[in-house]
Amino acid sequence: MFKTRLLSGIVLVIAALVLIITGGDVLLISTLIISYIGMFELYRIFHIEKEAVGIIGYLAATVYYCNLKFAFLPDTMVFVLGVLILMMFAYVFTYPKYKTEQVLAAFFGVFYVAVMLSYVYQTRMIEAGAYIVWLVFLCSWGCDTCAYCVGMLIGKHKMSPKLSPKKSVEGAVGGVVGAALLTIIYGMIFKSAMQIDQTHVWIMAGISAVGALISMVGDLTASAIKRNYEIKDYGKLIPGHGGILDRFDSVIFTAPIIYFLAVNFIKL
Repeated sequence: MFKTRLLSGIVLVIAALVLIITGGDVLLISTLIISYIGMFELYRIFHIEKEAVGIIGYLAATVYYCNLKFAFLPDTMVFVLGVLILMMFAYVFTYPKYKTEQVLAAFFGVFYVAVMLSYVYQTRMIEAGAYIVWLVFLCSWGCDTCAYCVGMLIGKHKMSPKLSPKKSVEGAVGGVVGAALLTIIYGMIFKSAMQIDQTHVWIMAGISAVGALISMVGDLTASAIKRNYEIKDYGKLIPGHGGILDRFDSVIFTAPIIYFLAVNFIKL
């Protein structure tokens, strides 16, 4: 299992490198495809992955990503209300086919998966985004790795005993500190290329620390959904890791946080 997980992890890192370095439409389309898969995995739990409300969800994700490219919607709230109204149409005109929680899950999936993941692309497209976007992964996958190592070595106090018994407070602290340290190293290496000074490196480290803390909420959120519906993994797409949501659960939460913090605090 470890070998399979390691090899899959290497493939994921290589794929991330290629897609993010390429950026542009390639990253936009790839992120949309990843969102489709993640939404499918989530919708499958509620048995709506091939139903009308699920299809509306996929179409909504498509519209949202097209708007990122062409900016044809005057206000994001137009999109939110449009998706909600279409979901309600499907709900009432097929009644009693869907339960309320199924419709809510379909609506939730659009924003939880597609919209939040889109911030990987949006971060890549800001000034110096080719470098800043990697903070998303440093404070999600980096935090996860550091938290695991520290937790295994010195973890004693359970962070969330009922939801995730193996996670410890010590591991959480190690994850946050580890993500910040990784970002400092990253910032020092690429400081000249980014044309930033040491102050910016410290700001980036602080942003990663905040992102790492929030990434744990993303991880636990995905775990909570799985426990509520008594499933082990969201899928089997990534050998040793599970589905898209199993691997991108923390990225989903960190991407928008990194985007907004970077836009507001990293002044280049």
